[in-house]
Amino acid sequence: QVQLVESGGGLVQAGGSLRLSCVASGSILSINDMGWYRQAPGKQRELVARITSGGSTNLADSVKGRFTISRDNAKNTVYLQMNSLKPEDTAVYYCNAAVVRRYVYTEYNYWGQGTQVTVSS
Repeated sequence: QVQLVESGGGLVQAGGSLRLSCVASGSILSINDMGWYRQAPGKQRELVARITSGGSTNLADSVKGRFTISRDNAKNTVYLQMNSLKPEDTAVYYCNAAVVRRYVYTEYNYWGQGTQVTVSS
């Protein structure tokens, strides 16, 4: 099996920064796209940022210029650097990865358990 474990969430004042990390472990042959999604109370889960194995990125308009996504393929890790945080960024942030499993050679979609980010005004 495959596990995604996020870290780095917390409480921060508006204008502050946080860096989220997500490590994938388990029976991994390779990882294609990795990404971050978020879900605020009463709202649907939405894409924040995605990154391909080659490093191409896609960011939501609401975070462009403030957030940066990166990855370390050797460590099966994806990062989300969040700067100039706003109260509307408050949400549970979920890591997502498209993993090709060892011995199975099939891509599966995995989610982390989520990490809370709270931005106070």
